[in-house]
Amino acid sequence: MRIAVIGGGINGVMSAWALRGRGHEVALFERGVLMGATSGASSKLLHGGLRYLEQGDVRQVYEGLHERRWWMQRAPELTRRVELFLPLYSHAPHGRLALDAGLTVYDLLAGRATLGHHRWWGAQKLPARASGLKRDGLRGTFSYWDAQMDDAALGRWAADRARDDGVVIHEDTDVTHITRDGELRTAHDVLRFDVIVNVAGPWASALLDASGIPSHTRLDLVRGSHLIVSRPIEAGFALNLPSDGRLVFVLPHHRRTLVGTTEVRQTLDEPVACSAAEREYLVDAYNTFFVSAIRDVDIETTFAGVRPLVDSGKSAHAQRRGETIEVEGCVVSVFGGKWTTSRLLGERVADVVRNAE
Repeated sequence: MRIAVIGGGINGVMSAWALRGRGHEVALFERGVLMGATSGASSKLLHGGLRYLEQGDVRQVYEGLHERRWWMQRAPELTRRVELFLPLYSHAPHGRLALDAGLTVYDLLAGRATLGHHRWWGAQKLPARASGLKRDGLRGTFSYWDAQMDDAALGRWAADRARDDGVVIHEDTDVTHITRDGELRTAHDVLRFDVIVNVAGPWASALLDASGIPSHTRLDLVRGSHLIVSRPIEAGFALNLPSDGRLVFVLPHHRRTLVGTTEVRQTLDEPVACSAAEREYLVDAYNTFFVSAIRDVDIETTFAGVRPLVDSGKSAHAQRRGETIEVEGCVVSVFGGKWTTSRLLGERVADVVRNAE
């Protein structure tokens, strides 16, 4: 079949690659450049998502941990394991036993895909790489292992593999309208396909609305902002904020430090940029935990991306990160999805297309 994939983020690329692997003729259309939006503005982690265990989303965590290994095995030059410290203070919402149980489940779910087991460090025996933590109220810290990536480069690596396998990629090509019977319009062409896969991320619902195609899924658009701080850090930290209970990461990043992320609801009409309030929030989050405080002068740059979460009516923090796939005529639409599990999402899209034949 001739299939069009709309969206050059990681989920679009991996869907196109999976469809081509099933023998289809695949063309991918991206309005800008590959990985130029959300997929290139993540927290740079390949992970199961430790906090998803709190939501009971064991399947999401399991899949993430095993897909993490897939990426690391195939692109070792763009991925690396990273040690993360999870400090426990007297004000923490969870005690040592609860955190230990969660990390034990995280280790068990990884199974043979583990990058290392978690351990406990008492406040009086912190390793040097965690010595920058404030000691007031510190009971100790857990350490565990996940992986980091260069998201934009890793996404382009996947796109190159898809292109090598025969996927035709059109960048700077905005799809303005699609129909239930397979017509696709750009500013310059009207094309026909057997199937159109709408993986436009934050713009997936907007494309359907503009095309008059109904949908039962609503997206909750959430901006995640990050700071790049001009100082190196040896290990990573997962910080449970006393102010709102959210988890903020402090991570090594090209001999600098990445601090993120926020969760602020966003519309497609608003600029995707770190606001002054988010900047202040992340600086305060860092300074709550570390002896050596950061100031505005230490911030080299900021970046932000919009996560398209499937709306469940919950707070942004409580929304699940899985995907929903809908079929309307010849149009397959994908809502949501997570960077680490994008390969699995692509295979599921290919399965839906096969079942619809």
